[in-house]
Parts: sequence; C-alpha cells; structure tokens
Amino acid sequence: MGDFLFELCVKLKTEAVNLYYSSFLALKDITIDISERTITAIIGPSGCGKSSLLRIFNRMNDLIPGVKIEGSVFLDDISIYDKAADIVSLRKKVGMVFQKPNPFPMSIYDNIVFGPKHHGVKRKRDLDDIVERSLSQAALWEEVKDNLKKSGFDLSPGQQQRLCIARTLAVEPDVILMDESCSALDPESTMKIEELMLDLANKYTILIVTHNMEQALRVSDMAAFMMIEQDKAGRLVEYAPTLQMFSNPRDKRTEDYITGRFG
Repeated sequence: MGDFLFELCVKLKTEAVNLYYSSFLALKDITIDISERTITAIIGPSGCGKSSLLRIFNRMNDLIPGVKIEGSVFLDDISIYDKAADIVSLRKKVGMVFQKPNPFPMSIYDNIVFGPKHHGVKRKRDLDDIVERSLSQAALWEEVKDNLKKSGFDLSPGQQQRLCIARTLAVEPDVILMDESCSALDPESTMKIEELMLDLANKYTILIVTHNMEQALRVSDMAAFMMIEQDKAGRLVEYAPTLQMFSNPRDKRTEDYITGRFG
C-alpha cells in the first residue's frame, strides 16, 4: 500500500501552520502533505485540534470570530489563504461531511440540487442527471429513486449521512473532509459509509477525523497522529502509512495512543 502513495501528486499541503482562536494557540507548526486519491485518517485524543486541522482545508475556521492563521496551506500548489483566494470556489472543491447528518429541510431531490443550482446549473435534465449520479455514487440511488420528493428528514440516520455525502458530491469536489462522520451511526450504517469511502477514494482525496482506531486501520492509506503538548497546542506527532504506523510507530506516544494506554 505504501509505495504507490509516493507516485501520486500532492493534493493538499500545509507548511508551518499555526492556528489561533483569539490569543489561544490551537495548532502549532503543522506541516503535512496529503496525496491525491488517498484516504488520510487524523487520529488523536479529544481536544488536540483534529477538527481544527480538517477545517483549515476549506477555511471553515474563518467563520469563528478571532481566528488567525500563520503559515501556508495549498490546494494543487495554490495558496488558499491568499488574499485573492475565492472562498466560494474553494468550498466547491473541498466539500465537508459533518459528525451528525444535517440534511436541509427539503426533499431528497432538492438537497442534491441545492449546490449545483447555486453554482449556475439551471436545466432540469442536467439537474436530474446530477441527482442520479450523486445518489448512485453515495450508494443511495436504489433506495430512494422512487421517493425523491420525500423529505430528507424521513430517511434513517445512515441514509441521511449518505444523502449528505451525495449532496457534497453533487458539486464535483476534488477533496472530501469527513469529521467523525460515522460516530452517530449504527455498525451497519458505519460499514456502508466505510465501503463508500473506499470506493470514492478511486476518484477523490478524502480526509477523515476518527476516534475509532479499527476504522482508521480499515479504510485509511495514511494516518496522522496529533496530541496536545505542554503549551496546550495541538501538534502533529507522527504521519505515516497507516499499516506502518499501527505495526511499527516511530514515536512512543503514538504507540501508547493506538494501544489504548491513553486518550
């Protein structure tokens, strides 16, 4: 698994990133390269900045008052924090699926076409095609194709999360960020989402935050272990191919976390 990763282009990268919430330093000196069409699992104890790191890549942290970022973040070698950066375009390229399913209060169909319409797609035939493609990619089409006018809220939690993934796919992103997207789901729904991740990684670059070590081992190509240092800031301790990290971690703290001695 490890060798092919180095043949792929770097899709996302950070260089010496510090993230502040007002005067609080939440992330310190984060430097990481994420290869295209891989699944990277961000692991570590609660409060170490995993979700903050994930949200750096689509500038969701910008929505929090008092946020300041130092260092550089690149998507396809283009700085996404440059003053000229188009945030709407960035969030189209870097989609996000949250911890709890959050369908919009509208039909399944309208959930999917919401983004494409916002980006200028008008023809019904085009929108219909996008709905079928996105729901098929999210392994939901066969389950809902006869009930597209039904509210997204009428679906099971697992189906709602796949609807949210389909909604993200509808605008054809390059990157999908998933912030503990299975933690609110039952084991069967979790398995479906994991199978979906593995399938989507053939086309998309995927970053997941997870507390589930078995999940990280099952689905990810690379793993990034983070923890809080004495200054209370989250740092990247180790970044390696997942199988290598889980079988032979370089850092004792990584081993202690993976084996359940803390965290």
